[in-house]
Amino acid sequence: MSVLIVGIGALGCLFAARLAASGCPVTMLGSWPDGLATLRKQGVRLLEMDGSSQNYPVELMVGPECQGNFIHALVLVKAWQTERAARQLEHCLSEAGLALTLQNGLGNYEILSDRLTPGRVALGVTTVGARMLEPGYVQYTGKGRVSIGASPNIDQLAGLLTDAGFQVEITPDPTSLLWGKLVINAAINPLTALLRVTNGELLDRPGAHALLAEVAREAALVAMEGGAVLPYPNPVAAVEEVARNTASNYSSMLQDVQRGAITEIEAINGAIVRMGERSGIPTPVNKMLYQLVSSLDHQ
Repeated sequence: MSVLIVGIGALGCLFAARLAASGCPVTMLGSWPDGLATLRKQGVRLLEMDGSSQNYPVELMVGPECQGNFIHALVLVKAWQTERAARQLEHCLSEAGLALTLQNGLGNYEILSDRLTPGRVALGVTTVGARMLEPGYVQYTGKGRVSIGASPNIDQLAGLLTDAGFQVEITPDPTSLLWGKLVINAAINPLTALLRVTNGELLDRPGAHALLAEVAREAALVAMEGGAVLPYPNPVAAVEEVARNTASNYSSMLQDVQRGAITEIEAINGAIVRMGERSGIPTPVNKMLYQLVSSLDHQ
């Protein structure tokens, strides 16, 4: 049973390689010319944590040619590409199909649901780590979980991901996990992108550490005001633990800045600032980081 993976970045390539290795046929949909050229020539290449690497064959589809009848799709594009992905999925996803978003930030599920109807979209969160080394060549940088919101049609896709070696859980409240990850991303990602440092180095710099804590507090207040129940009691401690456990990792936002690509700052800190404004909660540190990273996006 073929799975369509929308996105050919780090996580898209990681999921494609894992699924292909398990014997599941994979089709990838993307628009990055260098990535498509490499994937077409040699498939997706995965570097494991033990230093071994292997190439896995995948099928490819490109934007305007996007036609299909897929039962399962994983949406792994950047948040600012979600609207385009939703339009493409209108032509690729079966009427009985299900698209699972595992993206960062807020708003992706809503954009997809507007196009595909809510019954054909599932909300998920992943903490799996990946780093793009070259077009089509991804490094697996950290074990994590794939948490998926309960849905009548999710069991088959969850089984395919489990067979591919992912730790999968079905949760009745994926919004809690989404906000839990958002608070952590908001605190870690922009600071690493601006300072050009690994996650762990934020804890070694007193000024950065203080900012990290303040961002987490602001974001948690916005989340709770909006009715979200965070999956941890102390947001600052949770962010510090993630930074410590992923000390040598380069955040996805830092990787975007290094490549000169557009970041997901709008869907992460930008979303927190906008929700804070609507609910009357000040978010000055989130706003500062949002403005600074946004300025990098428009160099």
